Amino acid sequence: MVPNSPLVAGLPRIGLLGGSFNPAHGGHRRVSLFAARALGLDEVWWLVSPGNPLKPKEGMAPLAARYASALRQSRRAPIWPTAIERELGTRYTVDTLKKLARRYPTREFVWLMGSDNLAQFHRWRDWREIARTMPIAVIARPGYDASAFASPAMAWLRRYRTPAAGFANRARWSAPALVILRFDPDHRSATAIRRADPDWAARMADTAGYDRLRDRLTHRPIPAHASRADS
Repeated sequence: MVPNSPLVAGLPRIGLLGGSFNPAHGGHRRVSLFAARALGLDEVWWLVSPGNPLKPKEGMAPLAARYASALRQSRRAPIWPTAIERELGTRYTVDTLKKLARRYPTREFVWLMGSDNLAQFHRWRDWREIARTMPIAVIARPGYDASAFASPAMAWLRRYRTPAAGFANRARWSAPALVILRFDPDHRSATAIRRADPDWAARMADTAGYDRLRDRLTHRPIPAHASRADS
């Protein structure tokens, strides 16, 4: 379904997966398609962040390289990479999600995150407000489940836990709601890719045509030399 297309039946259901995508890889694609099937999503939007406040600047490729890698990994799939946070002027997830909900009132959103993020969710700005803004689906990630389920955020969210099947079949979604998705381990990681191929971003610049990059969701140009510092 194309963003801003006429509604055919009900509200389109969109999964939101945020991250640096430094670079995007097959693990991102696989988990997105899994979540789409499990939750009955029409699309998954990859929110390619201009800069993550919880991650260091060092080693962060330019936005254009990260966005171009997301475009490649999302080919022929109901996945829409977007750098809309630049346009929204947001830095924190809570602000991004609130603005997206206001900007696209004819869509139902669910926030997707790995159990590694749930383990530190209580460190995120206004994390309870995030949970009140839209449902959250947590995807199990090897090595993080124990700390995630023992986290302060889980202690608060546990009362809102909902089975995936029941959640997907609801006529309308409401928040707070927490869905835990069990997923076969995928050991691919952006960190490992960068270690094995430290020049990936430079090569991406040679092949991706940065001067022609446009946001698939907003159709705005992606600045060729934007980095975390000037985003």
